[in-house]
Amino acid sequence: MLTPDNAVLVVVDVQGKLAQLMSDKETVFANIQRMIRGSQALSVPILWAEQMPDKLGPTIAEIAGLMTDLEPIAKTSFSCAGSPRFVSALEQLDRKQVLVTGMEAHVCVYQTAVDLAQAGYSVEVVEDAIASRIPTNRSVGVRKMAAAGVGLTSTEMALFELMGDADHPAFRQVQAIIK
Repeated sequence: MLTPDNAVLVVVDVQGKLAQLMSDKETVFANIQRMIRGSQALSVPILWAEQMPDKLGPTIAEIAGLMTDLEPIAKTSFSCAGSPRFVSALEQLDRKQVLVTGMEAHVCVYQTAVDLAQAGYSVEVVEDAIASRIPTNRSVGVRKMAAAGVGLTSTEMALFELMGDADHPAFRQVQAIIK
């Protein structure tokens, strides 16, 4: 089970014009925002990655605007685990549960999730908070992640699992975020 003191949220490459080409982008972007707000309410740290921002552009405003206290980690590797800066930031958090959101599901999300799982992390992809341009690519990415031992969750499921109890001090705040 996910716990707020052992989890970290990873936001992968929700950038520039490419983000606008994603299938079902409105739903995905809204769920990434919910995951960010919910993580903040539950004091779950967030790591934010950008694939070659000088070429692909910055993270879209509606996502970046929620993380003004954080700096994105620029990378060239498709997998966040291929970035020494990302790996160092993750290791410094000393958490073993990784929730992954972002794009594209079949490239950077897939490679990040599988690499982190192979490195010993308990990884769950927030399935309603990942996207690809082509639905088939997203579907193949999700199936391959599951076959590689990566867990699947949803925005609502992950946030309720992190709280664990309706008596959690952030319950009302998280409930409002989900609605």
